[in-house]
Amino acid sequence: MRPPSLPLGRAPFPSVIVQPKTSLRSASTASLASSKRRPLALRRHAPPPFSSTQRRAAPMRPFACCGGCGPRDPPPPVDRKRKAYIALGSNVGDRIAMIEEACAEMDRRGIRVTKTSSLWETNPMYVADQDKFINGACEVDTDLEPLALLDELQSIEKHLGREKTIDKGPRNIDLDILLYDNQKFSMSDFGLIPGTPIDQSRPWKLTQDYLNELPPADPRSRLLPRYPLRSPIASFDGRRPTRLMSILNVTPDSFSDGGINSPENLVEILASHARSGATMIDIGGQSTSPVLPSVDTYRAAVAEKAVLAGADIINDVSAGLLDEEMLPTMARLGKTVCLMHMRGTPQNMARLTDYSPAGLIPTIASELLERVEVAQRAGIRRWRIILDPGIGFAKDAEQNVEILRRLDDLRRWPGLEGLPWLVGSSRKGFVGRITGVTEPRERVWGTAATVAAAIQGGADIVRVHDVSEMSQVTKMSDAIWRGRTEML
Repeated sequence: MRPPSLPLGRAPFPSVIVQPKTSLRSASTASLASSKRRPLALRRHAPPPFSSTQRRAAPMRPFACCGGCGPRDPPPPVDRKRKAYIALGSNVGDRIAMIEEACAEMDRRGIRVTKTSSLWETNPMYVADQDKFINGACEVDTDLEPLALLDELQSIEKHLGREKTIDKGPRNIDLDILLYDNQKFSMSDFGLIPGTPIDQSRPWKLTQDYLNELPPADPRSRLLPRYPLRSPIASFDGRRPTRLMSILNVTPDSFSDGGINSPENLVEILASHARSGATMIDIGGQSTSPVLPSVDTYRAAVAEKAVLAGADIINDVSAGLLDEEMLPTMARLGKTVCLMHMRGTPQNMARLTDYSPAGLIPTIASELLERVEVAQRAGIRRWRIILDPGIGFAKDAEQNVEILRRLDDLRRWPGLEGLPWLVGSSRKGFVGRITGVTEPRERVWGTAATVAAAIQGGADIVRVHDVSEMSQVTKMSDAIWRGRTEML
């Protein structure tokens, strides 16, 4: 009898069987010296042979006849790539750099990283007397089977200098398989049975005890790296300080301060901004008209020169839309990037303000989700992405106000949660239109209101011209909405 629901002449797909109480990691590292064979955590069973009845009933295979039918077309190529999800962790040294190097090494070895999660800082388990971990996960494409993939991950750990001295103790890099294709495993397959001990030296403490001791999820732990000497941005921390990004334009045509700054007074201006509380300096050597080297740029060649000159963040007002080389260049440079929402070009964006039928916030969210997806496919790590709603870019005055009023809706939009947000409303035209102040440099009070609104809405970074004044605004706003009252 043929198996039910199985077409005649077709074998069932080979089954995947996992030996109980054997983890992928332990199965791949153990060896049997006597037989020189690997213990099988995964084993594929060959399909059973067809019975004689099935063989007789099986349909004839088509074949090329000799009467001029011609050869058959070759079979289509088989895609052997599989999706897998890899856990990333580190609690020794430059933790973020180590995780990024592990991802780069996977790429170099043909385990292509297609997406990454955000990064989280977590307390250690089992061995509590060690530093906090930074954890994340990545999606990869691979043609390796599970055990071969795990072997390669362990080879990467060794290549990056991991040495196991204490079980579950400190480690500079930790790579494990979370999911592999659509294969399913039970907890007992990995020795994680709730009613049994996980540590044989402490048999009284069961797996379920460890699970019960896990603390509630900490909403303040998601991180965005900036640069080695500055602490990361924790976008889910309700008490995080707002970061002040000062604007330093050195082009003569900047709308509000063109021609004021020059190489002669640059050092003093930078020092003044830092003294006033700026933790980031956005040097605008390129306005949205001419092409000059700058951190604030939508051109790949300019971004590369800026990074070589020491830039830590690439701020692209087009999110990679105005230069097809920008996203791959960003990925290769490995710096933190800001992707801003914009439509069209600086020349025609004022005519592209129709956000029907979905409405302003849903449409901005949808278009930014697409840019984040494209950026990740280009190789930019999710934990390196900052978003900007693009106030003043393809939005009219009423829409700019709506963004400030509903920024928190954008922050919480499915797929955008946890990403840091930068808001740049300083001296913008809508501020002058609402307040009646025509001179951009005199729009300080109107700008102050927009900065306060942005912080209330959850902005992580505010980009401003008037650093000293806006530093006071951010401190007061942080005290009101984020409970930062250290100065009291």
